[in-house]
Amino acid sequence: MAHFDKMALVVDWLDACRNQDLAGVLDCFAEDASLDCACEAMSISGRAGLSAYWQPRLNGFAPKAFGIEEITPHADGVLLDYLNSEGKPVRIVFDFDADGRIAHMRCEPAR
Repeated sequence: MAHFDKMALVVDWLDACRNQDLAGVLDCFAEDASLDCACEAMSISGRAGLSAYWQPRLNGFAPKAFGIEEITPHADGVLLDYLNSEGKPVRIVFDFDADGRIAHMRCEPAR
């Protein structure tokens, strides 16, 4: 795997979310990336699916949305506790591909 700063990529993803930059959000993902969302009991894959998932979340969000609660290394990825678009606490585990893009993310409500 190429050397890259995984936590910086997650912060870049959060910045793109805060800036309502859908293209920037999608640029953080691999072309064949997937998302398993336990918050809404759904699985999504591919750029079109990710775009459809993130667009409404970026259009209107709570004032404290996309704030970092905690970010830590996790196995070969990153674990992020943050506030989602509704301002609710969520935990995401990010896995990455060899090109330094998000390959998979799993989210669930934070406890």
